[in-house]
Amino acid sequence: MLFHDLRIAIRHLLKAPGFTATAVLMLALGIGATTAIFSIVEGVLLRPLPFPQPERLVALSDVLQGADLGGNGEAGVTVPDIKAYTRDTHSFESLGGYRQTGYELSGVGDPVQVNATRLSGGVFPALGVPPLMGRFFTQQEDDQQEQVVVVSYLLWQSRLHGNPGVLGTKILLDRKPFVVVGVMPRNFEFPLVPGQLNISELWVPMSFTPQESSAPAAANWSFSMVGRLKPGITAAQAQSDAEQVAQATMRGYPAFMSSLHIRAVVRSLHEETVEQARQLVRTLFLAIVVVLLIACANLAGLMLVRAIRRRREIAVRLALGAPASVLLRQAILESLVLSVTGGVLGLILAAIALRIGVSWLPETLPRVHEIGIDWQVMLFAIVLAVFTGMVCGLAPAFAALRTSVNDALKEGGRTGMAGGHHARLRSALVIGEIAIALVLLVASGLLLRSFEKMRAVDLGFRPDHILTGSYSLPRQQYATQAATDEFNRELIRRVQQLPGVKSVGLTSFLPAAGNNSNSAFVVEGYIPPQGANMSLATVPAVQGDYLPAMGIPLLHGRFFTPADNADAQLVAIVNHKIAQHYWPGSDPVGKRVRVGTAEMQTPWVTIVGEVADVKEDSPDAPDKEQYYVPAEQIRRSIGALASPADVFNNGGYIALRTAMPPEQMVNLLRATVRSIDPQLPLDQVQSMEHAVSESEAPRRFNTALISAFALAAVLLAALGIYSVIAFSAALRTQEMAIRIALGSQRSGILRLIFSSAAKLAVAGCAIGLLGAAAASHLLNSFLFGVSPFDPLVLALAAISVLILALVASLLPAQRAASIDPMKALRAD
Repeated sequence: MLFHDLRIAIRHLLKAPGFTATAVLMLALGIGATTAIFSIVEGVLLRPLPFPQPERLVALSDVLQGADLGGNGEAGVTVPDIKAYTRDTHSFESLGGYRQTGYELSGVGDPVQVNATRLSGGVFPALGVPPLMGRFFTQQEDDQQEQVVVVSYLLWQSRLHGNPGVLGTKILLDRKPFVVVGVMPRNFEFPLVPGQLNISELWVPMSFTPQESSAPAAANWSFSMVGRLKPGITAAQAQSDAEQVAQATMRGYPAFMSSLHIRAVVRSLHEETVEQARQLVRTLFLAIVVVLLIACANLAGLMLVRAIRRRREIAVRLALGAPASVLLRQAILESLVLSVTGGVLGLILAAIALRIGVSWLPETLPRVHEIGIDWQVMLFAIVLAVFTGMVCGLAPAFAALRTSVNDALKEGGRTGMAGGHHARLRSALVIGEIAIALVLLVASGLLLRSFEKMRAVDLGFRPDHILTGSYSLPRQQYATQAATDEFNRELIRRVQQLPGVKSVGLTSFLPAAGNNSNSAFVVEGYIPPQGANMSLATVPAVQGDYLPAMGIPLLHGRFFTPADNADAQLVAIVNHKIAQHYWPGSDPVGKRVRVGTAEMQTPWVTIVGEVADVKEDSPDAPDKEQYYVPAEQIRRSIGALASPADVFNNGGYIALRTAMPPEQMVNLLRATVRSIDPQLPLDQVQSMEHAVSESEAPRRFNTALISAFALAAVLLAALGIYSVIAFSAALRTQEMAIRIALGSQRSGILRLIFSSAAKLAVAGCAIGLLGAAAASHLLNSFLFGVSPFDPLVLALAAISVLILALVASLLPAQRAASIDPMKALRAD
């Protein structure tokens, strides 16, 4: 019986190809877009981490009290922390520390800079993923500083040519030989960093250097820890365990750290990984579900119209004794056929969209390579299609069954009465579509305004005509400070001589490069208020004409000169934010600061200039306190915190301002670096404008996607208005004919139709504006410099919807106004 009804449903749909194609395509777009976004939700938020028993994996870090570090406030861990937590905690089956880094990879093709991670011996056992080939390195190899390496599947295939005999071979990392002891599986990734640009390609033992293990380095919170809980141990129990170790660690702090206080935090590794992306992904999913709701409302409206047109057929079948349950089943089957067909087509569209669009996802999303169509996403699409079919089919089906047999048969072919009692349902569907579309349109408008405000932000520098690149000097060849300084000076000298170069400089910290750095400092004569956070700043070490090359405005004093060398008076240049904070309304030149805390015996540094605030990350990020120091004075400026074996300025960024387009200087810059060191790779070579554009990518992505959803929603709503107005006008053909025959002007007919559309649009806009106000809290974190109740955006969105409603009703109104009364009245 069911198969028979299914064949009837398919036959009925094939008899109306226009209706069927419209409905299937509309559902395919709605379900396809929803499935594509759900695959991102599933891949980023819902799917367990790609490790055995991932619920037992946790991240362990310190919260440095009194330090406003932004984000969740976690500072990372120090080298003494890693040793103490690993040795003294009892809640972990395995626990280890790690730190991301980079190496020059050579000996296998052209030298290239690769992302890598240093791991202590407990990390691989904690993660629990066995290698594809070979083994992990051991804690003993870590302690003995053995030069061994585990490579990723991608590196094995690309740089090592998938050599099955790779184990035991050597590769050069920073020109030191490392023995390959293992190859990880294809999909292994750790750390689970956002985006696709910083994925580690190899892993080496942590092997702490003497400098990292020295007392001055105890205040360096740039490491991280991951562990696997013992069976039955909760994160709260592990945190209590780690907190006891943290208290003991603080009691052993050297005198210069006596004012620092930490507490241990243990969190799920999954939560740590997806924290930043959670709100964005949820908002995107909510937005696309809204679009799907509009598509469903349109389908329900189309099916209701179809049911009204078939009401005479339904009345005849009821009069001949057809059970209502059979008619209901056939109506729902028709809807299911449409929705399942649309779902299958939507799944294909989602797969195509993901294959093309994954590379467009913002770098703030983690686990991007795991996003795709798997069985869970396919099941979601199927369930969504069936649910959509049921929901869209029920209302029209029940409305059709309410058909009065006598009335329907008496009406015959007259259109004036048919479906009159369904008008409220059709109008309610369209009002709902308009309201939902308006909410998305308001969201899109607010995001566009935010993006416009962000683009207008003063970056604190001029990104035009600037070319940048990063480099890292291998310790094997540049083992002394003299060798490093010689390379840097020669690089500046040779680049300055290139044709078209106006100025050039080096820096340890480049705006928009995704760096994050916080250094404590003390201001001479400043007494912080009770309970105030410690003073933190970004401290770039610069060389050459870096500040003029970047176009950073000088507000007071002077820039650095060649006279500010290692033997000269210690100097610094502060940004405007520091100047206003500590010396409001006065010139900071001549004032003094020093690095570290009050207990640290570091030398005073004299301020010789003040420059504008520079945006360190994206333009919508808040300004940070910054001060610049000459690279050659770093060792002296940190005093006892420096170790004799430390080598400073052995990597960073080069920035040059050119008279020609920066892209034309790329090959010249690379050739200049090779002329000094033929093996040294230059990485991230790009114009500063491109770097700034990349920093704007997350907000640009949010804006573009929400705007696309809003456009789709508005077009679907316009289609809904058109269908309701067109059908209503068709039902009232005889009424319009009589009006015209009795002397009504055609302009009056136009006003009648337009007023019907305007009433629907006004009602939808009123509800939509209330909905936009209710949803404002969802958008707050995505807005910049714009209120969620921005009157301009709200007014323009409402006016746009009203205009669109009138445009959508234009064609039905013209048809109604051009009716020939004689033909229309004879048609019955």
